[in-house]
Amino acid sequence: MSKIILVTGGARSGKSSFAQSLLENKEGVLYIATSVAFDDEMKDRVKKHKESRPSSWRTVECFKDMDIHLKDVEEKVMILDCITIMVTNLMFHYELEWEDLGMERINEIENLIADEVGKLLKIAREKNVYLVVVTNELGMGVVPGNKLTRVYRDIAGRMNQMIAAEADEVYLAVCGIPLKIK
Repeated sequence: MSKIILVTGGARSGKSSFAQSLLENKEGVLYIATSVAFDDEMKDRVKKHKESRPSSWRTVECFKDMDIHLKDVEEKVMILDCITIMVTNLMFHYELEWEDLGMERINEIENLIADEVGKLLKIAREKNVYLVVVTNELGMGVVPGNKLTRVYRDIAGRMNQMIAAEADEVYLAVCGIPLKIK
């Protein structure tokens, strides 16, 4: 039987470490990495993430076309880290000029992103996968001062809600301590 677990929290809250700990005794883990290492800081983050997980885990790097990338995988245990980076990459994949964008196009892009998240959830259920999804909680801060950041916060927040609604369990990590909220 499939199981979807969402792990959320702020930056450096311990969410990735906790998510990985949920898979300590699991065999044949597929790590879905959604980041694109475009600068030295991101390259360092990717390197540290790789070093923190078991070398026996297989990695697939993708932030879109989940149905294509995951359709033939044999692993029944997967971890995706993370949704908010996936949202960022998808937003900039579909559009680059955000400040002048109208709501109709923004809504179209959000629907495309929701389709990608939906593909991931559908694969997990159809393939009977134990899936752990990591994301950032973005809704606890002040309203961002520019349009791009507000749109990003809103889209990421709605994707988090979409996953949480489908998830069997949801955890919030704070100061390295996970709290089960669903």
